[in-house]
Amino acid sequence: MMAMLAGIVGIGFGAGTASAAAASSVAAGYAHTCAIPANGSLWCWGGNYSGQLGDGTTTGRVAPARVGDASDWAKIEAGTSYNCAIRTDRSLWCWGSNSRGQLGDGSTTRRAAPVKVGDATNWADVSAGDSHTCAVRTDGTLWCWGFNRFGQLGTGNSNYYETVPVRVGTASNWATVTTGYAHTCAVRTDGTLWCWGDSSAGQLGLGFLGYSILPAQVGTATTWAGVTAGYTFTCANRSDATLWCFGENGYGQLGVSGTYQVSPVQVGAGRGWAGVTAGQDTACATATDGSLWCWGNNMAGQVGDGTTTARFAPTRVGSATTWTTSVATFYHTCAVQTGSSVWCWGNNANGQLGDGTTTQQPAPVRVNL
Repeated sequence: MMAMLAGIVGIGFGAGTASAAAASSVAAGYAHTCAIPANGSLWCWGGNYSGQLGDGTTTGRVAPARVGDASDWAKIEAGTSYNCAIRTDRSLWCWGSNSRGQLGDGSTTRRAAPVKVGDATNWADVSAGDSHTCAVRTDGTLWCWGFNRFGQLGTGNSNYYETVPVRVGTASNWATVTTGYAHTCAVRTDGTLWCWGDSSAGQLGLGFLGYSILPAQVGTATTWAGVTAGYTFTCANRSDATLWCFGENGYGQLGVSGTYQVSPVQVGAGRGWAGVTAGQDTACATATDGSLWCWGNNMAGQVGDGTTTARFAPTRVGSATTWTTSVATFYHTCAVQTGSSVWCWGNNANGQLGDGTTTQQPAPVRVNL
């Protein structure tokens, strides 16, 4: 779901790891987590009921386990119970749940190990949602596949789902894309923001409740730098370091008080924001000073403030000022600091915090190496 702005961060994995290596990407699903260290290997841990850990089994892991032996992974994105990842050769691979064709391999068969999506080798960005996936190619074209009941693929057709990538419109200036439960948003190279799919809670930011089966521009601003979709809400940051959210707000996931919002509202005014990521009903953002802030649903401690109280405004996570923009959240949150460490907190029923236990943590704990 999360379109993350990856930083240069650190993490070490595996038995016998004496020192930490820099991580380039981290992702969180409903009950699992995956990360890529600087050496290009891929590691996952947590729940594995759909094969989302990619190790060929459906056995859960409470500590990081390596996915295959490849060392050319570049970017990882987690959906609810599946993942998609891009390799350095620009090929795209997905695995895990596939009931709606979200793996893009032409089937609806669950995969317990990575399978290649078509033959293209020009994938630049990918986002995994609940049951649909979208990705941008290096030529600026946008492709989506999987569940389409609410028009979240943006293709304008009424097909219930697609099992292979389908191009979205004719534009060739797409930069990044993000997928929520049943909606999608993307930023173009001209700084415009576009959303489509379900907007029953205002999550498209178009000023109304309803649906849009084709991409529709959000306002007229041309300064959007990044966007991230949660379950039924969306947050986006602008090039002036301001942060904006819209959609459902029952847990305070918009970072403001009140009900749902059908148009973007500013969050955390007066603070510079470097990047933002949204999960189920929780969002986290890194400030330009390196501090980390989270808000929204906190039932499992995923806000990281030591409580389980929902937060309707950005709430600081500890006192560190070394957080990077590599953050991922769902019912648990993982984030990376510049000092070669990954920290996780929140729900841990399936070992998704990677600390070797299944104990819930309401504040950051370091991944057990």
